[in-house]
Amino acid sequence: MGKRLYVGNLSFQTTEGTLQTLFAQDGRQVASVSIMMDRDTGRSRGFAFVEMNTDQDAQAAIKAVDGKQVDGRALRVNEAEERKPRTGGGGGGGRRERW
Repeated sequence: MGKRLYVGNLSFQTTEGTLQTLFAQDGRQVASVSIMMDRDTGRSRGFAFVEMNTDQDAQAAIKAVDGKQVDGRALRVNEAEERKPRTGGGGGGGRRERW
């Protein structure tokens, strides 16, 4: 079990402090909280990552927080998966010379 948790279905009003307090309940140790922000708007993208100090704290946090209502939304909490490499095309940001 990993110590990094994915937290989905966040309200735009939910703060990192709110998540820190929520995940630290019952004596669980939180290493870090990061709400993912939209680079263009600066607004929350609706999900976050919470890193717990131990696997036991991570497992306990999933059981305690998954489905809990925060700022009017039921949170989804599970173990974060490693980011998969992107496949396919896209990009193509280079300049082409015109003849």
